[in-house]
Amino acid sequence: MEINKSCFLFCLFLWFSLQILIANAEVHYHDFVVQAKPVKRLCHTRSIITVNGQFPGPTLKVRNGDSLVVKVVNQAKYNITIHWHGIRQMRNGWADGPSYVTQCPIQPGGTYTYRFKIENQEGTLWWHAHSSWLRATVYGALIILPKKDTSYPFATPKREFPVILGEWWNSNPIDVIRQALKTGAAPNNSDAFTINGQPGDLYKCSSKETTVLPVGPGETILLRLINAAMVNELFFSVADHKMTVVAADASYTKPFTTSVILLGPGQTNDVLIQTNQPAGRYYLAAHAYESGPPNTPFDNTTTTAILSYENQITSTQPKPAALPAFNDTATAAAFTASIKSPRPVKIPGPVNENLFFTVGLGLFNCPPGKTCSGPNGTRFTASMNNYSFVLPKRQSLLQAAEFGIPGVFTTDFPATPPVKFDYTGNNISPSLYQPVKATKLYPLKYGSVVQLVMQGTNIVASEEHPMHIHGYEFYVLATGTGNFNAKKDTAKFNLVDPPRRNTIGVPVKGWAVIRFVADNPGVWFVHCHIDSHLTWGLAMAFLVENGVGKLQSTIPPPLDLPKC
Repeated sequence: MEINKSCFLFCLFLWFSLQILIANAEVHYHDFVVQAKPVKRLCHTRSIITVNGQFPGPTLKVRNGDSLVVKVVNQAKYNITIHWHGIRQMRNGWADGPSYVTQCPIQPGGTYTYRFKIENQEGTLWWHAHSSWLRATVYGALIILPKKDTSYPFATPKREFPVILGEWWNSNPIDVIRQALKTGAAPNNSDAFTINGQPGDLYKCSSKETTVLPVGPGETILLRLINAAMVNELFFSVADHKMTVVAADASYTKPFTTSVILLGPGQTNDVLIQTNQPAGRYYLAAHAYESGPPNTPFDNTTTTAILSYENQITSTQPKPAALPAFNDTATAAAFTASIKSPRPVKIPGPVNENLFFTVGLGLFNCPPGKTCSGPNGTRFTASMNNYSFVLPKRQSLLQAAEFGIPGVFTTDFPATPPVKFDYTGNNISPSLYQPVKATKLYPLKYGSVVQLVMQGTNIVASEEHPMHIHGYEFYVLATGTGNFNAKKDTAKFNLVDPPRRNTIGVPVKGWAVIRFVADNPGVWFVHCHIDSHLTWGLAMAFLVENGVGKLQSTIPPPLDLPKC
């Protein structure tokens, strides 16, 4: 009887605890009106696509366990979707957002409401358009605070600021990518980088609007860094201030101090700085990390914002920030290798799926009778395992999978490259340059443990590829240079405290190995977050099958899911 009573009291305690947790969770409602707005940058005024007329768009702030209901009203002239980058969207691919992958786009004049819950995630993520190149201006921060009555695993900052790095074109970005696709050439480089939508003091017609972060002396400041750039990885630093990295991609990290941050497109870092310098004004600065071959054209400008101690004369020239050389691969690699989980983690295993995917560029022959502007009169393309991904146009992949619609995709994406070669060598046969256009998915059993080697190639050119997996976080076991060799490189795996990420840079002429459990059913996009590479086909998708019962199965689609 005493045992039963104890069990009853314990169960009652658990029930009350659950009710408290549920009661503390909130539902946040937002309206996103997608609309054109004239904006002036670099002495030019042009119409850009915005959310609620804001550039960047609204910052959403929620807590772990909260839910979001975001009604998107499309008043622009383009199709659009919104992706909640890094949110796991458990069993709910309908809220993930990539056009023609998990939904048909929201057409001009249409609406769609994204409904999803934040489950066991904290830190800095972001949201952005996932249709064509609209994310050049349609993006914003998504900040996930700890649950009520809990705190950060580091000293509570006095102030915090989202710092969103972006790119700016004087031309319409949609026209930029359309022109590139028409000619087969690489898209024109951006005209500026931005911090919170502003280029900063070093550009024409920009100094008055430069982003300013006001701080006081002796404070702990949290900077929530987001790389929203379309094409470029970026180095970031703060003049005369060290930064302590405490999170990456909304996963806490083992704190380490650095003078420079590397962010690939899609990646986030939370960093703490101490305002322990003489009162003054200090530049925050970012410029490109250019990992491609020498003489590759790129935007070599520098964006700035200002960290301003209170009561400083605004005419005081800010102190300059030191940034690495554009091609400083050693600094980039060292930064990535410094990120680790804060404590030992239980690595999933044993591995059920050993996958090896090549990632890189390619070339298509120019169609007969046309003139193309790619290398030697060709057209740029990109691929994974020699397949250049083609999005469907009449159904989304998730709809086709859920409703058994034939002819939309096949499930024979290869587990390893169809042709083995010296992936990072300098004498790759031109016969390997042309991939095959296809819409191929790789099926995964629910609960399978996946180890994926992503191998960069030197076809056409080698550069770092920031690879993002929708619907998942993964452990980065190792990165390295050259061709991955399982016999010798497995010994380099960090099986103690590897970092958990949603986007990882596959090093120039190198590889990355990740591991995760396929515990989220649905269709999940895998792609390079350099958007020109994505447009060219550097992508694939996992089809994660349903498990047993409703709690291991994709939920039914919402009634307002857009139609193609």
